[in-house]
Amino acid sequence: MVRVDHAGEYGAVRIYAGQLDVLKNKPTAPTIRDMGKQEEVHLDRFNAMIAERHVRPTVFLPFWHAAGYMLGAGTALMGERAAMACTVGVEEEIDDHYGKQLERLADSDPELTTVVEKFQAEELEHRDTALEHGAEDAPAYPLLTGAVRRGSRLAIWLSERF
Repeated sequence: MVRVDHAGEYGAVRIYAGQLDVLKNKPTAPTIRDMGKQEEVHLDRFNAMIAERHVRPTVFLPFWHAAGYMLGAGTALMGERAAMACTVGVEEEIDDHYGKQLERLADSDPELTTVVEKFQAEELEHRDTALEHGAEDAPAYPLLTGAVRRGSRLAIWLSERF
């Protein structure tokens, strides 16, 4: 669980970096910057847990470095609303993922449970923020968020196993 959560937070940091590089002078830039900073806090916590628990990071980390950035920059090039739609897709999939982890954890790892619960709530805040910033008005919103969710689901599956 720590490996896949680390990978997910790493990818999120890269997505926001790509979005911010494209949209740095747009009205949504401060919001994207704030969400990215929160993801950096999440990543720092999972970096610590990786070390503390002697967990090997996913072998896909170099790929997530590039893919996350390209997803963020690519959706930002489509416009602010598309970038926000990307955030909705990612965060909805992460909410689902974290929810399944919490079911599996039950009472077995109180530290990880606390971290996952806190981060899940913050990811839902990101989703809500993206919706407030017009995500649903993005071109082809259902197709875009659906593709992002499927890609996120694949990234989760791969990072859990490798």
